[in-house]
Amino acid sequence: MLTPFLRAKFDVVAFDLDGTLVDSPLNLAAIRQELGWQDGCDLLQSLAMLPDDASRQHAAEVIYRHEMQAAENSTLFPGVLDCLLQLQQSGIATAILTRNMRAATELMIDKLGIPISLVLTREDCAAKPDPEGLQRIATHYQAAMHRLLYVGDFHFDLSTAANAGAQSCLLLNASNQQYAVNADWVMQDYAQLSRALR
Repeated sequence: MLTPFLRAKFDVVAFDLDGTLVDSPLNLAAIRQELGWQDGCDLLQSLAMLPDDASRQHAAEVIYRHEMQAAENSTLFPGVLDCLLQLQQSGIATAILTRNMRAATELMIDKLGIPISLVLTREDCAAKPDPEGLQRIATHYQAAMHRLLYVGDFHFDLSTAANAGAQSCLLLNASNQQYAVNADWVMQDYAQLSRALR
């Protein structure tokens, strides 16, 4: 059984966005249904595999509309701002690595007042689970990869950390318990992370 989140030392804590810092009502199933794509398919992979520019443009427009609507209706998870303030006061650098597009990401950050300046989206680096994003974050802060913690809510986040040689933390929710076995750490909420890194 995986050990709960314990006190540890990190130089950088990077976060996923949707489902981790932000509760966003992005309905992936509705996007797939509108586009006639298979249930459970990866949207970015499916988009890249479309055979012509017209179909890619149409799919990109559908995804854009859904992502922007979700961003407009997003809210912060409880304790996020207090935790980020705690990290700043402790001298721990922060970053965001997300598969979201930049327009929706910037809308959420501005709307919700998320105090993180280093933000990488799918337009800035290879999409997760490719480790490029975490590698760039570590390089930016001149941090050793094993001293970087990546917090997320999905198996892509855990795989990204593993591929980069970083440590992973799973933010538990009602539907992701099965991923806990692949995480270095787990946390129930942001108060727990704040206490661990204080």
